Amino acid sequence: MNKITTVLAWHLALALAVLSPLALPAQQATATARPAKASNAASAAELERYLAGLKSFEAQFRQTLHDSRGRVTEQADGRLYLEKPGRFRWEYREPNEQLIVSDGKNLWLFDVELEQVTVKPLDASLAMTPALLLAGQASVGESFTIEAAPAAGGMKWFALTPRRQDTDFTRLRLGFAGKDLRAMELEDKLQQRTLIVFSAVKRNPRLGSTLFAFVPPQGVDVIGTPQR
Repeated sequence: MNKITTVLAWHLALALAVLSPLALPAQQATATARPAKASNAASAAELERYLAGLKSFEAQFRQTLHDSRGRVTEQADGRLYLEKPGRFRWEYREPNEQLIVSDGKNLWLFDVELEQVTVKPLDASLAMTPALLLAGQASVGESFTIEAAPAAGGMKWFALTPRRQDTDFTRLRLGFAGKDLRAMELEDKLQQRTLIVFSAVKRNPRLGSTLFAFVPPQGVDVIGTPQR
């Protein structure tokens, strides 16, 4: 398989905005969704309830990229750690080692093979994407239109469409089994589809703070300036 591209890696990391902020209580989410249709409002409130109790998350993942014709073009495996608000560690282990870390202030991407680190202040990264929720200042319903999608693969699915037009992906789908997030799917403007399936899921585990700290190794190239 081809190496996971840097652009794709950034987009996937930013998609975690849906999970990273502290979610609003269910009644507040319902109030936010009132202008939407009743069914959409109910779906938004239900998704908010799923996320409200999620404080941390740990899982293995398999990520598969399909082109516009449905052909598999890239595949990767790794592990994800997440802790609200706005901190996560996305480890790609196979076929190529890459690491993406959000420490709450900056997004770091370390390409081990290239010996290169790219860093962007969190607010600068958010300005280029619909991932406003990473800052923890908005509810899911304020940034996305939310609809219930047909059940599939033993999971309950929600479809999220960005309210902004200047986005890199056109739709995000989240699949839940019970209260556990089991899958995430993104569709982009090129009609490519990225499916991420989670396994060995741990809901609200106790995670060490060192997981979300990143210091560039000596000797690697660093592109960008972190926010202090």
